[in-house]
Amino acid sequence: MLKMEKAGKEKAICESAETAKTPAVLHRYEENFHPASDYLSSLPDVQNADRNTINGANVPIMQVGIHNFKLPLKVLTGDCQVREVEASVTGTVSLSADAKGVNMSRIMRVFYLFADRIFTPELLEEILVKMKEQVKTSRARIKISFDYPILQTSLRSNLKGWQYYKCAYEGTIDDLDIFRKFVYFDFVYSSACPCSSELSEHARRTRNVYCVPHSQRSKARISTEIEKSAHISIEDLHDICRKALHTETQVMVRREDEQAFAELNGAYVKFIEDATRLLYAEFNRDKRIKDFEIACIHLESLHSHDAVGVICKGLPGGFKADFSDFEDLVC
Repeated sequence: MLKMEKAGKEKAICESAETAKTPAVLHRYEENFHPASDYLSSLPDVQNADRNTINGANVPIMQVGIHNFKLPLKVLTGDCQVREVEASVTGTVSLSADAKGVNMSRIMRVFYLFADRIFTPELLEEILVKMKEQVKTSRARIKISFDYPILQTSLRSNLKGWQYYKCAYEGTIDDLDIFRKFVYFDFVYSSACPCSSELSEHARRTRNVYCVPHSQRSKARISTEIEKSAHISIEDLHDICRKALHTETQVMVRREDEQAFAELNGAYVKFIEDATRLLYAEFNRDKRIKDFEIACIHLESLHSHDAVGVICKGLPGGFKADFSDFEDLVC
């Protein structure tokens, strides 16, 4: 027992002596500290450490990077005007099996080199080439998501209001420097049920009973790959959707507009199957669009479930009509 107490005291004395030799850690922010070049070169570079420091399997990673960093960007409108939007950016690169990590800050720094430019899907190729060079990767991807306003005129009163559309530009570049560009667009419309319309008319005709056919807010998500030599605007995609479906939801409405919208829904009743096929027909006509996928949802007012449909052009290596994130289409 005495020996143990003596050993404990000796250990405490040694630890106290060691502590006395070590300067106390400063718990303060040195506002006026400016690191010199030799100090910067001494900083640990963990993500570029030796491959032996990799945790887990030494396998390549297909995409790694950053998501949802935000900044204001200028985009080009259909009539060649400049409009500023708040954008959310996702940038990813591939990582080889023998590399521990990527310099994620470089992805942001590369993007900020172009922050004052006017953004189009075509500009993404220039950004991706620079990203490959700076991050030292074989493949890269960037997606810019934003809400895009279009001024809408009411059906009969000629009132005007801004409708906002969920949009995105996306670009990819592979190890052979092959660039692909994509544009995404969400279109919200009303879908009046053809069956309910006929049943309502039958009740009126045979029994003189007034009925209201059911209709509901609906959404189409349009995913397009654009031909490399072509350009397509958000307004172009909007026009294609309106031509196909006709019954876009309204912004500014007076009584005459509400009546007109009821007439419009009566003229263009549609099942989910009709909506997907009508959109397919219009997008398939546009030669600027290389490939497309269309996902629709009708938020049923009759049923306690929703109706969904997905269709694609069917090109080899293109969209596969495997969209399943219908919760994201709820509007």
